Amino acid sequence: MSRNLYCIANFKMNKNRSETVFFLDQLNSLIDIKPKTRLVVCPPFTSLTKSRDKILIGSQNINSNESGAYTGEISSEMIKNIGAEYVILGHSERREYFKETNQEINKKVAIALKYKLKPILCIGETLVQRKNNEVEKTLKNQLSKSLENVKSDIIVAYEPVWAIGTGETATAEIIIEAHQIIRKILNDIGFDGQKISILYGGSVNRNNARELIALNGVDGFLIGGASLDVDHLYDIYKFIEESF
Repeated sequence: MSRNLYCIANFKMNKNRSETVFFLDQLNSLIDIKPKTRLVVCPPFTSLTKSRDKILIGSQNINSNESGAYTGEISSEMIKNIGAEYVILGHSERREYFKETNQEINKKVAIALKYKLKPILCIGETLVQRKNNEVEKTLKNQLSKSLENVKSDIIVAYEPVWAIGTGETATAEIIIEAHQIIRKILNDIGFDGQKISILYGGSVNRNNARELIALNGVDGFLIGGASLDVDHLYDIYKFIEESF
């Protein structure tokens, strides 16, 4: 079954507005035809802009409320109004540093869909959970609670926490098994797991991207540090394009 392939860049707290605009212009000039791969750049809030012809724009987060007295927060309507089409939700850094729960992420998924933003739901186990053979339990808990009462299709990004920003990449066996588990869980909770794009994230770079995109069930990448260099990101994008 055909699924959309994605190359998604998460700038995290890097690049100001002028740096982001320059980056997008450079990247756009490298892509000469309408890409088959959906290329999404998620800059900081201050650098959000409308999607280019060949580059889609996403937000790194939203507030779970529609509007109101939430100083410093950004709503889905604001993100949609500025021209973004995607939003990253449930990233492990949000879960760890800002104590986001699956229930809070579930509210964010719902409000994002209400405003026609495409959620990129991040899930993944810690090293302790993996060592304790709790991978399936952890992924099921994250998916079932984050997607409770959700009917629309989303994008799932599998990011083992122990591989994010560490230089450690999960083995091919680990990635294939995790993606199979995720599709089974999605089926169990009311989705068609074969229709949902599941990305891999965790120290993806130009040196391992060609091998990783060839793995069964991997539908692209959510890329952190390696996405900050335009040539590096473009190389990863090309490997995905070539895999069609």
